[in-house]
Amino acid sequence: MPYTVTIRVGPRITRTRHEELRDAIDSLEVQLTTLGPAARRETRKALTREYSPADQVSARGELSGPSRLRPRVQAGADVRGDGSIEVYRGKVRRAPIAVEPGERPFEALRRTLGA
Repeated sequence: MPYTVTIRVGPRITRTRHEELRDAIDSLEVQLTTLGPAARRETRKALTREYSPADQVSARGELSGPSRLRPRVQAGADVRGDGSIEVYRGKVRRAPIAVEPGERPFEALRRTLGA
């Protein structure tokens, strides 16, 4: 079974399948980094609380595979409303991946997943 990359931007969901983990991470990176201005958000208010652009997730990319029932890899990346990207492991319980100095978020994801 191949690796599945799922991208969620608002109500739109796209899925692609890749045979290799490296190709799946490359696809995830390209799709999320090319969002550009579409990922930007303004400060929003909900009841009495304000949410800054950094607090809002404007797009989410998930990577899972190689099997569907018990995938060995479950990871992804969130694009924040200010344009920053945060990578994580897990699906239901997302654990942020620490990005080392001088390292890009997707390099940290590759390092963590061993791709």
